Amino acid sequence: MSHDLIKNTLLGRLGNPMLNRLDDSAVFDINGRLAFTTDSYVVSPLFFPGGDIGKLAVCGTVNDLSMAGAEPLYLSLSLIIEEGFSLDQLERVIRSVQEAAAEAGVTVVTGDTKVVNRGAADSLFINTAGVGIVPADLDVSSSGARIGDKVILSGPIGDHGIALISQRERLTFESPVESDCAPLNTLVKEVLQTTPHIHCLRDPTRGGLASTLNEFAESSGVGVRIKEDKLPIKKTVLATCELMGFDPLYIANEGKLVAVVDSRDAEAVLQKIRENPYGREAEIIGEIVEDHSGRVIMETRLGTSRIIDLLSGELLPRIC
Repeated sequence: MSHDLIKNTLLGRLGNPMLNRLDDSAVFDINGRLAFTTDSYVVSPLFFPGGDIGKLAVCGTVNDLSMAGAEPLYLSLSLIIEEGFSLDQLERVIRSVQEAAAEAGVTVVTGDTKVVNRGAADSLFINTAGVGIVPADLDVSSSGARIGDKVILSGPIGDHGIALISQRERLTFESPVESDCAPLNTLVKEVLQTTPHIHCLRDPTRGGLASTLNEFAESSGVGVRIKEDKLPIKKTVLATCELMGFDPLYIANEGKLVAVVDSRDAEAVLQKIRENPYGREAEIIGEIVEDHSGRVIMETRLGTSRIIDLLSGELLPRIC
């Protein structure tokens, strides 16, 4: 039965010369520096507005490689399936994997499938790993921020987290909120072609924008100052956060990036991001400063300053 599942459901959509061999390892040729990442996905519910666990797994892994400046090439895909999980739903998930991998230009070359007893898992868990090539002269790191750099956000924050919570709580809106789940490798490639002076890249997933900016501040030993009136947030997302007591700065995203860029290139990078479908609402939201090293400060619309700390605890569990 496991053999039939792999042959019919997985290879039927993801088959390629390397995966079809069904060896214990995929063997391929790569020249250059490598980036390697792995992640696990336990999102609940499995299907949500704008995506599902399959799309999320591919996009999340592709984006993690991209934030290192890598060109993503190959993925592994491991499934932990609860006994009794619907084959129709599994087919739907694998179709999403296929479509997301095709958009990102990556290939699933190896994987694993396990079925556990009913009650031992919640429907379906996915683990992925990814490999990509990093250009020889590129060094993008959370510790690379420099005084005077500008901070660019590629679009509205909080969409993914609010899409998930609205599905869980069965909330309805006049303007539906969909997850921003998307592969960002093409966007990153276009940005890196614009200038070599990209000092930090990160996708603000769990912990949201606030956690990402705090990581930059701590790792680089600098201060980060952002402006509240420059933060792109959809009205529905903001209203939902106010209703439920959430702060959009801490809500997860799955299709946004934060770039720390030399100030001389910031406008050119901003325009390039806005030319991409996944960055049309990008904004320069702040800058890197010498003051308050290791901290993030936000200038509010009222003209006051607010400390943006790291998130304490889990705001929304099983968001990815």
